[in-house]
Amino acid sequence: MSKVALKFSMALVLASGAACAPAAQLSTDARGAIPHDVQQLVVIDYRAMQNSTAAMDLRNRVMPPELKQFDEALQKSGLNDNHDVDELAFALFRTKSDTDLLDTVGIAQGQFDVQGIVAGFKKNKVKATLVRTNSIYPMTKAGMVLCFVDPSTMVFGEKEAVEKALDARDGLSPSMLSNSNMMSAMQSVDSNPLWSILDEKGTQTMMMQLLGSAGSTGSGTDFETVRKKLETSWYSMDFQHGVKFDLTISTNDAFTASTLSSLMTAAVMVRKMSSTDTEKQALNATSISASAGQLTIDYTSTDNQFSSLLQSPLFGNMVR
Repeated sequence: MSKVALKFSMALVLASGAACAPAAQLSTDARGAIPHDVQQLVVIDYRAMQNSTAAMDLRNRVMPPELKQFDEALQKSGLNDNHDVDELAFALFRTKSDTDLLDTVGIAQGQFDVQGIVAGFKKNKVKATLVRTNSIYPMTKAGMVLCFVDPSTMVFGEKEAVEKALDARDGLSPSMLSNSNMMSAMQSVDSNPLWSILDEKGTQTMMMQLLGSAGSTGSGTDFETVRKKLETSWYSMDFQHGVKFDLTISTNDAFTASTLSSLMTAAVMVRKMSSTDTEKQALNATSISASAGQLTIDYTSTDNQFSSLLQSPLFGNMVR
């Protein structure tokens, strides 16, 4: 999963699309099953996604193959995804603090008939592997597994990633609960039906992708001077009245935020020079500002405008 990890960054939030719904918040057990060095966490209200035709169409348009594997495995595991799963989260975490290699683990929250699901596994002669007191069940022949950490929380993904999540949950390794920067960032967005948070490395990579996708030229030197001052970022998206996307990048000073704002504004202007009418309309609907050490990027459009944007090269660059 390491090579594809940051493909999830924009693709997950767009692929997950949600209408107005209660906040997609994670329980303490779910947060405790996320390893400390999480680079990105995406959380969605799964019921809202399933109930929105437009959101599902969008999801099918941009869903990366790796996310499709997660989704298909969920459906084959004995869960009724339309009724059992309330919230769905994906955490991308570093295997070691000094490496760029990433693992991905999924977390589903809901009211699960654990006994019934386990009985189904036994009936189909699916055997569990024990990790301490945790029963891990195979989901697919490709190596994906699941584990119920309590009746309302399920951890799933590749076996190695799930075992690392269980180590964090069982207190054998640090969890996200002790990551003050990410916990603080989460408080800024977890009242939304769809949200994501990124750490320092994730924020740096996302900014490079955003500048690149906007056709930025000649800004590499300026970006390099502020890159290491990026701290965390968070964004949310909803489809209640058209499309609304809000991104905040936290830096350690006002100068850094102002510099990033200038870089992004210049990148948008350059991109407009070679954009189609649809892309220009989207870029014109994007506002960029800096205040109190934070860069904010906001985008709004109608459903029809966004549907047209889905087919454009600009959108393709954002989610590749």
